[in-house]
Amino acid sequence: MNYHQLQARAQTRRHFLKSCQAGVGAMALSGLMGEPATAAPQPATGENPLTPRNPHFPAKAKRIIYLEMAGAPPQQELFDYKPTLVKLNMQPCPDELLKNQRFAFIKGHPKLLGCPYKFQQHGQAGTWVSDLLPNIGKIVDEIAVVRSMSTDQFNHAPADLMLFTGSPRFGSASMGSWITYGLGSESQDLPGFVVLISGGSDPTGGKSAWGSGFLPSVYQGVQCRSAGEPILYVSDPKGMDRATRRRSLDALKKLNELELKEFGDPETQTRISQYELAYRMQIAVPEVMDISKEPKHVQEAYGAVPGAGSFANNCLLARRLVERGVRYVQLFDWGWDIHGTGTGDDIMNALPKKCKDVDQAIAALIQDLKAQGLLDETLVVWGGEFGRTSMNEARGGSTYLGRDHHPHCYTIWMAGGGIKRGINYGQTDEFGYFVAENQIGVHDLQATILHLMGLDPFKFSFAYQGLEQRLIGPEGEARIIRDLIA
Repeated sequence: MNYHQLQARAQTRRHFLKSCQAGVGAMALSGLMGEPATAAPQPATGENPLTPRNPHFPAKAKRIIYLEMAGAPPQQELFDYKPTLVKLNMQPCPDELLKNQRFAFIKGHPKLLGCPYKFQQHGQAGTWVSDLLPNIGKIVDEIAVVRSMSTDQFNHAPADLMLFTGSPRFGSASMGSWITYGLGSESQDLPGFVVLISGGSDPTGGKSAWGSGFLPSVYQGVQCRSAGEPILYVSDPKGMDRATRRRSLDALKKLNELELKEFGDPETQTRISQYELAYRMQIAVPEVMDISKEPKHVQEAYGAVPGAGSFANNCLLARRLVERGVRYVQLFDWGWDIHGTGTGDDIMNALPKKCKDVDQAIAALIQDLKAQGLLDETLVVWGGEFGRTSMNEARGGSTYLGRDHHPHCYTIWMAGGGIKRGINYGQTDEFGYFVAENQIGVHDLQATILHLMGLDPFKFSFAYQGLEQRLIGPEGEARIIRDLIA
């Protein structure tokens, strides 16, 4: 009995259905609805999986830079000005705000906490911005401030996963992976999805925040470093020159192509394309990651220092990456978890330092993208994974000011890539505790981003475990927030 006969005998009904890329429920649903979900039109066998592909409809944006302030910045100190909180500072919190509420760390009956910093109105719309962000205040006419975001997660890891994969549990595909799966990449010498980290730590959700989940692994994010070797293990091994490397890859490619022809496993195609991409990256990555090639005045505008590992360097790298065709660039900056347990995580000491780390670089990024003619087709998103409470946390009797995790409302902003300029969207109540107008959920944000990229968020899917998986979840409602779209 040969191998194929043995394999056929061992195959169960579940394996058969999985090989068909569908389960019983998915097949039945497809037949009942008569309208299959829209998967990305993938390249033919043997072609590069990251080959650029047309969107479902004309796109407003071609690429994304997502600025994630990991740990969740306090919106009351940055963009959501609340005079009532200032007036009632350190007064007992009203009972109605505490009824049936769960907190990560607050115990007992907390006190309200007013912002200790000044706010000013900026731009044509009179957008309120804290004095902690003077440079961002100067570019508010380029951005849309959204104060009515909400989530259903109030711990970091599940909130990270919810924001970037559409599910609070591990195993789903990240937004960057979905977008490169759907659109490919305009750069054939660089990864389609690049991740840059600052602040000394990965986000709490870990590398799953840029993982490919159930999608082919060729679409996962590639983490680069702004200091030292840009990508670990891409360089040739010691003693191997480039010509020898090329011969080795050619031999491996022939073996992998035989396996691909025999079994058709998409991961074999991933292996082929990733070996070839790594070979090309050996030349392309060091060049793009070398910010010393930028004019001195550009480096100074960002506050970037060649060779350093910093958020400012990463912002400049993000511009260099998108101008070379990278589809999705994700910046994670850890250190925004402002609980107030000490000087390392409080509002009066730690928060001003974090704001200084990012304020100049973010404003420079927006201005630079505009000057380079890239902003109109580059969607920039800024935010955290949830918000912060209107009350002082005072964990264990701490006298340092800080705020606990809060899912009910928080602030993000968006710019470029089809977003209306200089607007304010959504409001919270007088305490900054609940959304009072134009609430936006995480799946709404994801649906809007996919729509701006020319992808139908409701039909864009991947068959897995008997379901048509989507970034916005295989079931449930999501909205495209058209009031934000130019």
